[in-house]
Amino acid sequence: MIQPVHAAEPIISAPTGNRGEPDHAPFWTRSIDDLRATLRCGDAGLSSAEAADRLGRYGLNADVVGKSASALRTILRRLLEPLSLILLAAALVSAGTGDLVGGSIIATILILSIGLDTVQEGHAIRAADVLRKSVALTAEVRRDGTYAQVPVGNVVPGDMIRVRVGDIVPADGLVIESDAFAANEAALTGEPYPVEKRPGPVTGLSASQASGAVFRGAVAQTGEAVVLVINTGAATIFGAAASALNQPTETSPFQADLRAYGLLVMRLTMALVLVVLATSVFFGRPLLQSLLFAVALAVGLTPELLPMITTVTLSRGAIRMARRKVIVKRLVSIHDLGAMTVLCTDKTGTLTSAHITLAQSIACSGTLDPRPSRLAAIAAILGGDRGALDAALVEGNPTATSGWTLLGRHAFDFNRRLGSIVAGGLEGDVLIAKGAPDAIIALCTASRNGGANSVMEDSGRAAVLARVKELAEKDGLRAIAVASRAWTEGRRDPGTADETGLVFEGLCAFADPPKPTAAAAVARLAAQGIRLKILSGDDPIVVRRLSGLVGLDARRVLSGADIEHLSDDALAIQVRSVHAYGRLAPDQKSRLVRALQAGGAVVGYLGDGINDAPALKAANIGLSVSGATGVAQAAADMILLDQDLAVVADGVEEGRRTFVNILKYIRMGMSSNFGNMLSMAAASLFLPFLPMLPTQILLNNLLYDISEIGIPFDSVRPEAIVRPQRWDMHALIRFAAVMGPLSSVFDLFTFGGLIFLFHASPPEFRTAWFLESMATQILVIFVIRTNGRPWADRPKPILVATSLGALLVAMALPFTPAAALFGFQTPPLAMTGGIILLVLFYLMFAESLKRAATTKILNGSRHRRAKARRQKGVST
Repeated sequence: MIQPVHAAEPIISAPTGNRGEPDHAPFWTRSIDDLRATLRCGDAGLSSAEAADRLGRYGLNADVVGKSASALRTILRRLLEPLSLILLAAALVSAGTGDLVGGSIIATILILSIGLDTVQEGHAIRAADVLRKSVALTAEVRRDGTYAQVPVGNVVPGDMIRVRVGDIVPADGLVIESDAFAANEAALTGEPYPVEKRPGPVTGLSASQASGAVFRGAVAQTGEAVVLVINTGAATIFGAAASALNQPTETSPFQADLRAYGLLVMRLTMALVLVVLATSVFFGRPLLQSLLFAVALAVGLTPELLPMITTVTLSRGAIRMARRKVIVKRLVSIHDLGAMTVLCTDKTGTLTSAHITLAQSIACSGTLDPRPSRLAAIAAILGGDRGALDAALVEGNPTATSGWTLLGRHAFDFNRRLGSIVAGGLEGDVLIAKGAPDAIIALCTASRNGGANSVMEDSGRAAVLARVKELAEKDGLRAIAVASRAWTEGRRDPGTADETGLVFEGLCAFADPPKPTAAAAVARLAAQGIRLKILSGDDPIVVRRLSGLVGLDARRVLSGADIEHLSDDALAIQVRSVHAYGRLAPDQKSRLVRALQAGGAVVGYLGDGINDAPALKAANIGLSVSGATGVAQAAADMILLDQDLAVVADGVEEGRRTFVNILKYIRMGMSSNFGNMLSMAAASLFLPFLPMLPTQILLNNLLYDISEIGIPFDSVRPEAIVRPQRWDMHALIRFAAVMGPLSSVFDLFTFGGLIFLFHASPPEFRTAWFLESMATQILVIFVIRTNGRPWADRPKPILVATSLGALLVAMALPFTPAAALFGFQTPPLAMTGGIILLVLFYLMFAESLKRAATTKILNGSRHRRAKARRQKGVST
């Protein structure tokens, strides 16, 4: 079987938006003769032999199918992540030192983490499958001089195809003939109105301006057309969207942060273990005992619960987001949503209702008058056209035909851009015509002013066209014109010759209005520190008007043609200040997303059409809606059940809550836990005995992990979710540099007191320090879990239960018969009292220092990142 080409290039150029220099002229700007010469084809189509030769040369009219990685390769790739390697080593070490329970727990956590991530993979492959199934299965192609149905995959450049009402266009091509042909390209361009297609080159470089071309994936709404096929398969605009979904998924911000943290922990662990092991051997201590102690330290430093804490926290976030009408497909995207700094969105259906309404009915004088829309509604209802604009007319005038009957009709002519009916009713028999303003007024000899008619001069026609332009530019409204004349011919269908000598009645203006909640949602996102950008395939004039209505600065709107001529560096500068874009091709949307990312932004994209698929793929967080095309839903990380920006704002809050709770665990591990392991390593260098046995270290680690199980269920203060949040390794290191040494200082006080004050024996020393270590590690969570006062911001009961439960077990164990199993010895009462006093002092100092340690823990490197971007010539 012939396979699709693997690196499809357009046979004849269409603007892609990928380059910073102008492309060759798009095919729809060239003449038919020029294109036929380039394609080496005639006006009768191809022969079967020619088609077979081209099929072998260009490949199937299908999308490039990317090779999916095997399950084993996927698992190995995740296993080689730094954190996974640390966990694997910790599991092997725990099992090797006799802690089979601890080793099994760590291994189970690792298996579940990799398993959950592996299950999440494959969305891009499913997206491409949905995309391929959404196009036509057969096409009507002219071969050997006659039209025949052939599989859509066998359509090749140079073919002549015929497209009829209801057909899905199988390829990109130039319209050769048309009969009242209009196509719905909403999924490709984002424009909600049907697009008239007719022969003839155009000068516009954007696909949305190509009135003489059709594109794969569009749906024929009216009439029929004969088309010369130019590009097929992955070389089409539609195919480019499918190809984007086959590209490897880039590492998300959250995954990048996890990897950076894993590398940091790995370096610290290896350094500490090597120093301890080398020093112990240098002092002549038994090699096996030194090795077991060193690896026990490594296990103690390993954040083995991080995958579980992360998964549980993100899963709870997903459940809460589902209650807020957001379905999460990829768990890590929850954190990325909370880190989002820029949200790009299409306008149709997101900021607008995607429901065209009648906005104004305007008389010739410019005043509001219901008569033009009433006459237009009569024509719509009796004429039976019922397009999007007709539906809006009927909705605005539901009883318009009361007392009127149909006497004849002339169907809408897409070449002349108007249609008419003859109706009998309250005003006698009347011919009513409606259509494009310039087409209607050219047929008018008079205009209605109140109850009288007056001659329509050229100045009057110019005034009407000026008003149409003003409606579009000032109010973002699309207008049609309505005219009439008395009819004396009785019951018959009118013809073109009858549509003359008309009286201009006025204009009907239509809008796709912003949602009532749009402006408030935009303001709420701004308050959350998120900039909104409108990336639309619609007219820049309409985009500018909508932007102003929802509260965006729309003094400048860039079109796809503008972007086509900008280099990547120039575009990266423009995106800093321009917030609205119109007439965008799909690749231009993804190019804008990448330009924002180059400036350091975490970018979300909300879209619902095929034209949005490349941008959804390129964005850090892809958002779609329940009513979106299948490919958009498959490409997205999250699906909104309610197509409203307010739902996005709700999701942002949940994403930030999950981040804060994950950060609590990280801060715990980098404060008291790291401090205690550091103290243990330091003590081993100077004490004549091990400060804690390997089994005691592993027990300490296990109980500490159990104490933190309740973190995903903890509450979060409102001020902690106000701004976008990302991990900051510098800030985390700073936190550890403050809180870790604080823990070590109190450990040293403990060592000194035990040795010089209580003259503790080795078993007593280990027991007392085990108690102090467990108490400081567990109780400090209630201090550092909040930037406020612990007694004013109370934790959730489940965190209290897991923390105090684990602490109770740790405190009671040395006083039970099981103490001997772990090498513990019941400490004297005075020694126990001294430990309690030290713990209380430690908690007081931790509370006093935490504000200094957490000043920059959230977005702490914002200024560093801004400085780095300025040095590269790109600012925030």
